[in-house]
Amino acid sequence: MKISVSGIRGIYGQDLSLQRIGQFTRSFASSVVRAGGTCILACDTRPSSRVIIQYVAANLMGQGIDVYNLGIAPTPMVFREARKHDAGLVITASHNPMDWNGLKFIVKGRGLFEEELTFLFNEGSLPTPAKFGKFKAATSDYVDEVANLISNKQVANDARIALDPGGGAACGHCNELFKQLGHTFYSINDIQSVSSRKPDPTTEELNELRILVSSNNLDFGFAFDLDGDRLVVINNKGQKLSADSTLLLCIASAITMGMKKFVSSIDTSISIKKYIDQKGCSMYYSKVGEANVVKTMLDANADAGGEGSSAGFIMPEFNMCRDGFLASGIISSLNKKIVDECLALSAQYLQIRSVLSIDSSLHVKVIERLRDVLKTEASEISNLDGVKAILDDDSWILVRRSNTEDFLRISVESSREKVQSLFKSTSEKVQYIYEQVK
Repeated sequence: MKISVSGIRGIYGQDLSLQRIGQFTRSFASSVVRAGGTCILACDTRPSSRVIIQYVAANLMGQGIDVYNLGIAPTPMVFREARKHDAGLVITASHNPMDWNGLKFIVKGRGLFEEELTFLFNEGSLPTPAKFGKFKAATSDYVDEVANLISNKQVANDARIALDPGGGAACGHCNELFKQLGHTFYSINDIQSVSSRKPDPTTEELNELRILVSSNNLDFGFAFDLDGDRLVVINNKGQKLSADSTLLLCIASAITMGMKKFVSSIDTSISIKKYIDQKGCSMYYSKVGEANVVKTMLDANADAGGEGSSAGFIMPEFNMCRDGFLASGIISSLNKKIVDECLALSAQYLQIRSVLSIDSSLHVKVIERLRDVLKTEASEISNLDGVKAILDDDSWILVRRSNTEDFLRISVESSREKVQSLFKSTSEKVQYIYEQVK
């Protein structure tokens, strides 16, 4: 089971048991009770979500909390609705495999910060509630609000789009968004719980979507993960864009809306920093993790940004989470000249991201040893999240602990000619250090 700012995740029925789910829910309830006592609730389309959402609702209500249930709903919708309540909770494991599930907690319209995680380990002592909480069905105007935001900020653009919600919580809602935006669209995998692909579009070839785009001469294809916060983009040639290219398109659109100050996670492509600099805007870095990006955004009073590794675009004034709906809408509204400019810039660089299965008890020791090695090679070392070595203006290495899985994550970026050798040498260094310390 993984506990981080991304929430609680585990394999349902194994490390993620109903007993543990109840324990975490009641601990979260202690925070909700102090906040006032209402919680918006929703889930994705995993088979286990139906059982878990009922159990979570009962635990919240048992603490006197009124539960407003959206049923199956995308995570960005829940975050948006949570602004009207004291808290929110989504039953989802996002892009993880189908046998996984989890809990994503929302306070003050945002995810938990690192310093707020401690209460999840301790149920604490709650007074016996004076009454049992109420259970109410909830609805949302979220899709209308996304459409209105884009229509008010962007010039109308009659784009031709393909949609693939992957049988997840985005089904139906993404179609409605593009209908309201006035775009022509085609959709596949748009029945809840029915999909020809796996939950994570970042690891899938998305051949059906690519063929749909190419054969119909469409401008973009958009694929969502199971809870609708992640977005993968197919361009008009049927090619799958990297996560960083997707975030670059989002930021380019945000700049056309008049935004100036951005935050991105430390693993984001050099191309995004260079584009922001070219446009006379400013950029700050955060640790990897949606909540970490949001915290830095709030501290810096930033307009927008996100995570390069997940293409997670965040506009905190609208929603303090990765928002695949907002991202797809603003990308579809970009004019072709800006799209081509962004993709030409991002094509100059290539990232390789991978994981190494290393005993978690040794993660910190491996990173510390690696830091000492990289100091002799780098022009700059950052300790913001794991260790990042900046080698030159076009190359960097990052090794850090995963927030969502029990791995060390290795990320490198450089020119297409150098990136493979850089990744190979970095992986060999990490493996050698691991052999020495285990």
